[in-house]
Amino acid sequence: MRRFLLIIMVLLSTLLCSCSRLLGWGVLLWSIEDPAIPSGTVLPVYIRSNIAQVWVVGLPGRTKIEIPLWQLELKGGKRAARQRAAEFAGYARLYAETLQDGLPIRFEPDNSARRVYRLRMGQIIKILEMVRGNPAISTTGEPLPGDWYRVLTEDGAIGYCFSYRLKLFEHTGGPLGLMAAATEAVQEDPDLDMVLARSWYPDWYGTMVVSRRIDLADLSKRWRFSPSPDTGIAHLYLPTADLTFSYTGIQRLGSRSWQFLGSPGTTGSLRMQLPTDTTLVVQYTESGGFQRSATFISLPRELDDLIAQETERRETLFQNLYALGPDFQSTNYGNLRFAGDGRFIWTGNSILIPHIIPPAALSSGSIGMELFLSPDLEDRYTGAFTLRFDGVSSGAIAVHFIYTPDDQGLRIEYVPPENLDGTTVTRRAPAPTVIYFFTTDQQPEL
Repeated sequence: MRRFLLIIMVLLSTLLCSCSRLLGWGVLLWSIEDPAIPSGTVLPVYIRSNIAQVWVVGLPGRTKIEIPLWQLELKGGKRAARQRAAEFAGYARLYAETLQDGLPIRFEPDNSARRVYRLRMGQIIKILEMVRGNPAISTTGEPLPGDWYRVLTEDGAIGYCFSYRLKLFEHTGGPLGLMAAATEAVQEDPDLDMVLARSWYPDWYGTMVVSRRIDLADLSKRWRFSPSPDTGIAHLYLPTADLTFSYTGIQRLGSRSWQFLGSPGTTGSLRMQLPTDTTLVVQYTESGGFQRSATFISLPRELDDLIAQETERRETLFQNLYALGPDFQSTNYGNLRFAGDGRFIWTGNSILIPHIIPPAALSSGSIGMELFLSPDLEDRYTGAFTLRFDGVSSGAIAVHFIYTPDDQGLRIEYVPPENLDGTTVTRRAPAPTVIYFFTTDQQPEL
């Protein structure tokens, strides 16, 4: 019996010593309300429980309490903790309230970075520090006012949030937890998260990608629908509409259907539905109260990649023509010379004026490789190009041709404007004008 009591006393002594032995010192990131301990306070740390996910810390008066792991940053020695507290002092009292439901916290300070947390309307977060990042862009293309902050939520999530839809305030005391508790937990909606994380473009962009007939002039407009959860301003940008909609939240209406909740004073309505993972139908109100809808898609590749790929395709086609010449001569139609920068000079072409080349056209200009051939023409011609002649008064004068090179030179054929469907040459002219150029070293002797 005496031996048993001795073992119990040794165990109790060991336990008491372990509770009194310091693990280190840490800095409180989120204030404690009872007892009231402000964030930024340096506290002794005795135990870390990975099972309960808590620290055991000491408070003034030798009281020990448990706090969640996310609420304190362990720094080791007391000097290191005090140094960290000094660095944190400028942000120790700074908190923020979210002004928009669904505002994202991101993995990096960039609007395109992965979302790690979705905030609730009115949720309180802790500001840890201001950081540099890529600015959020408004619907006009200008940077939005605000800064990127590294933030902490009341359930331990850490990431970066742009301040445009945050209300920053200093907490000098009082029940901070009541403000955070006043907001209800947001219902997880993976479909909505997918919509907000993707870029949405008009459905005809998908047609261009599938057909491999990219119209750079159209693609460079970057028509789109942008929910912009970082800013709370949805932007619908189409040839027929350029609208913005300020919202405070997104309400689920049904399966894969949502309505944007407008800010006070906002007119009109905005809804969206996700028929498939890559198709989004947006319903909106135009000025005058007219209801409209538009279909958008998520492209399989980034828009900039598609633009770069098409730009490279056109450059390759031109370089092939340039390598074939760059000087071409015709007995009846003059001399055509290509320059490496995409310019041309065509002299001696008066026989083509005015029925093909307008009288106002100068002999110089630029060449564009934006045209495509219809399936009926692809077997007979290599491609098509546009010669944009410098004009006498204003603007370039566009004249279109289909072409085929061979061992001796280049054959081109005039394409009337009515034989174009967008950027596709649909057919030959009824009585085509065919022009054959020899390369300089193949010019026949007269």
